[in-house]
Amino acid sequence: MRYLLFVTKLYGYAIARPVQEAALRRGDEVAWFVFGVDAGHLRDSEKRLQSVVEVMGYHPDAVFACSNWVPDFFPGAKIQLFHGFNAQKRNGDVGHFRIRGWFDLYCTQGPSTTPVFQKLALRHAHFHAIETGWPKMDPLFQQENLLEFRGNGGIDRPVVLYTSTFSRQLTAAPYLRDTIAQLSKKGRWHWLVNLHPKMDPAIVASYREMAGENLTFVETDNVIPLLKAADVMVSDTSSIIFEFMLQEKPVVTFRHRRPGPHLLDIQRASELEEAIEIALARPAKLMTEVRRYSDWLHPYRDGRSAERVLDATEGFLHGEYGKLERKPLNLWRKLAIRRELGYYRW
Repeated sequence: MRYLLFVTKLYGYAIARPVQEAALRRGDEVAWFVFGVDAGHLRDSEKRLQSVVEVMGYHPDAVFACSNWVPDFFPGAKIQLFHGFNAQKRNGDVGHFRIRGWFDLYCTQGPSTTPVFQKLALRHAHFHAIETGWPKMDPLFQQENLLEFRGNGGIDRPVVLYTSTFSRQLTAAPYLRDTIAQLSKKGRWHWLVNLHPKMDPAIVASYREMAGENLTFVETDNVIPLLKAADVMVSDTSSIIFEFMLQEKPVVTFRHRRPGPHLLDIQRASELEEAIEIALARPAKLMTEVRRYSDWLHPYRDGRSAERVLDATEGFLHGEYGKLERKPLNLWRKLAIRRELGYYRW
């Protein structure tokens, strides 16, 4: 098989790479098309196609997308890998379950989303939905390293990972900044800070300035080592909290849009220190809810979701799931994508 990985955001690298590794193990061919994000994160061994003309000549059997869209004129089946878990930031019809008419196959993450997508597949009839697990999570259950922040750095205190979504309505970053600065000065815990790539640059700069002996500011295209290094996560209504929870670790959230018993949700910055203390104690009731929610979200702990994605893709290409109806015309958006990519051949 010949596959194309389509990446438009920094976090797409970590989602697509497990698929690449699984495909290469099978003897398949893999190339990348990176748009709107720094291609410098590609490794020397990774094949990059630098133009749409090259993509057309490469003629992939399938295109794996980590975004909400994919060029319809690219050759091959269009496979949706998703860029995160359903964080319930918005209503379903404009959020995680919005059907935009670009994809042939949705590779769903677990019981929390699969039934919904399968019902939508029956209703729309222009795509299929197969539960595979999320490839980004594969290294979480394969790698044992804890990154230099803990191992080589000699950190023997609990590690708190702080992350935040970029949405102005949902982000905790402006509200927790001063409290995190104060707590880091106490030195009780070591802080790792990683903010969303679309975060307000001024806010990012204010956190970067906090870096010191007790706080490490991290910019990376792969958060998995950070998830493994931390004992507790502090966040808001961000989908990354669910990635962290899959390790059966507790999360403290600030004004989560839909808090539940699996989260330690706080309303005021002054409550943060006590909430972290509770989380580090790992109370039995909380951890039971964390495990229950994680199993519903993403039950796969074998590190083989990328393999299942490839199996589902091959099944689709071999016609195992039946024929699809014609997709929506989406003419205006299709023209807009061609303009963005500078490609007007038909």
